[in-house]
Amino acid sequence: MTNYHTLTQAEAVAYAQGIEEIFPDGAQLKLRDIGDGNLNNVFHIWDQASGRSLILKQALPYFKMVGESVPLTLDRVRIEYEALRINGEICPDQTPKVYTYDSDLALIAMEDLSDHTVMRRGLMEKVRAPLFAEHVGSFLAQTMFFTSDLAMDQQEKKLRVKSFINPELCNITEDLILYAPFTKSRLNSVEPHIRDSVVRIWEDKELHLEVTLLREIFLTKAEALLHGDLHTDNIFIKSDSTKVIDREFAFYGPIGFDIGTLIGNVLLNYSGQEGWSTDARERTNYRRYLLDTVNDLWTQFESQFRDLWNGYAADRLVNTPGYQDFYVTKLLQDTIGFAGVLMLCRVYGYIHVADIDDIKDAAARERAQRTALEIGVALIKRNRSAHSIKEVLDIALKVVK
Repeated sequence: MTNYHTLTQAEAVAYAQGIEEIFPDGAQLKLRDIGDGNLNNVFHIWDQASGRSLILKQALPYFKMVGESVPLTLDRVRIEYEALRINGEICPDQTPKVYTYDSDLALIAMEDLSDHTVMRRGLMEKVRAPLFAEHVGSFLAQTMFFTSDLAMDQQEKKLRVKSFINPELCNITEDLILYAPFTKSRLNSVEPHIRDSVVRIWEDKELHLEVTLLREIFLTKAEALLHGDLHTDNIFIKSDSTKVIDREFAFYGPIGFDIGTLIGNVLLNYSGQEGWSTDARERTNYRRYLLDTVNDLWTQFESQFRDLWNGYAADRLVNTPGYQDFYVTKLLQDTIGFAGVLMLCRVYGYIHVADIDDIKDAAARERAQRTALEIGVALIKRNRSAHSIKEVLDIALKVVK
């Protein structure tokens, strides 16, 4: 990327104006910098007169949250573009439209989703999204099945695995989610009032074995093309639409990681209701909705995944009696384990979540943190013996009683 440079705001506007068939000639474009993430500059650019708009996302050659001392590959933009292209072919309704991809400038221009709500913020405001589980369960089933050995020619799939090798961003996950939270690492950020619970996690050898096995799965299982960072900030919702954004962490990995990451985020909000619902009845009702969402998400995924398997499986041996049940049960177990790991790392790891950190009342925030830690530990320890998503719901209900 010899022509790479970081665009100024004026250059970003000029670049957007040059994209064909988006803005009228001579449009007076406006720009808003929304690059509040960890890795990129993101601009919302629009023309008030025509109502047309787009998002321009440019990768930075370093970890934005830390600075230039931690360089990052710009190849992640190619990976994100290819993941968007593949997901768009399989699930266009849940994938933002891409207007242009520029490898030299490491940027993508794509559909503006300003008319949607960021799901994390929606959950914090107790919004109900009745189509979320259906839409995302279907998205996960289809994108996972059709990028796996179950549906693809094995040689073609191996070549695709090669093109999605994403070592630098996978290393972020390996360190910040699957290693540091279980050690006394400088990468953790532990508030003093929960240090006793965190120390118990650091000393829990039974827990460490389960995490080590989950880490092995993450490192070695190239089951399907994953999003790689599927949390509720990367899902946009409105009454009739659900969109999944930000695929720069995409790689071939274990299916349960994506599903578990998302379920873990919903359960973090469940824990955070200590601070977002002051009325006990309202809190109980919304927590019930959140657990119903977890149940419906998994149920929708499993139902569609099995239907796709029965209708489109290409491998010669996958319809061996008993194999489908074995495979899906293992997916559930991986999902539960990764959900638990995600919950712990987002409470006291390097990167936290607003569902809990933004709770102003200190006592409520501590209750939310301890709730999340207890649920997370229980999920990790249950993962290899689990056989039903109901076990997740039972754990969550038990912890808040």
